[in-house]
Amino acid sequence: MSTITATLNALKERGAKALITFITAGDPDLATSEKIIHTLIESGVDLIELGFPFSDPMADGPTIQLASERALDSGTTLRGVLDMVARVRQHSNVPIVLMGYYNPVFCYGPERFAREAATAGVDGLLLVDLPPEEAEELHPFLINAGIDLITLLAPTTGEQRSIQLAAGGEGFLYYVSMTGVTGSQQVDAEAISAAVNELKKLSPVPVAVGFGVSTPEDAKSVAKIADAVVVGSALVKLIAEFSGSPALLDEVRTFVRQLKAAI
Repeated sequence: MSTITATLNALKERGAKALITFITAGDPDLATSEKIIHTLIESGVDLIELGFPFSDPMADGPTIQLASERALDSGTTLRGVLDMVARVRQHSNVPIVLMGYYNPVFCYGPERFAREAATAGVDGLLLVDLPPEEAEELHPFLINAGIDLITLLAPTTGEQRSIQLAAGGEGFLYYVSMTGVTGSQQVDAEAISAAVNELKKLSPVPVAVGFGVSTPEDAKSVAKIADAVVVGSALVKLIAEFSGSPALLDEVRTFVRQLKAAI
């Protein structure tokens, strides 16, 4: 059992739900991102999704697109992100999932990426534009390195494909609560309840729900259904609002603690 699955299952056994937070690495710069990560961990986050910036983030809405632009402008590279993860690993074992697009990984070299990501302490990888049918040039290297390849499912995923993808889930299944890009709508917990409950029956790993979860109230409603709640755009927006301010880390800490208390 992977570190990610073990962490989420341990929470589940205690009757608790996991809080997963997403930030873009390098927004506004890697040094600040590192401080934010430590603040997230101190505030009770159970797993961190760390976006590595890409110039064409097609699945993301304006909030995360702008975060990627800021990160790229600050000189953030995939190698720099891995170095930052390695530094975080000196102080914490909270699971870290890198999230992004396949192009930077392809340019880095799939085998080299898997090896160096594992050495840095990465636990999982989520690539929003790499379908399972095209993953074989990367997946074997991730398996050898002990890195989970996280699967995305959406309301538009057909029944048979959902069964297939759920059965092969690693780490956790990420259920996208709506169609569209990140940060585009509010989540409707009632609308996704049946789909998430069905995935739980099909999947050997926990089910997380993200996209549209922006308030403690949203998180509370989703936590009643899913094993884990993912909050991304709302946190990225907060970082943008207080970037450069001495209040940034306090604002992040307060928001995350509110989310954690709600679930």
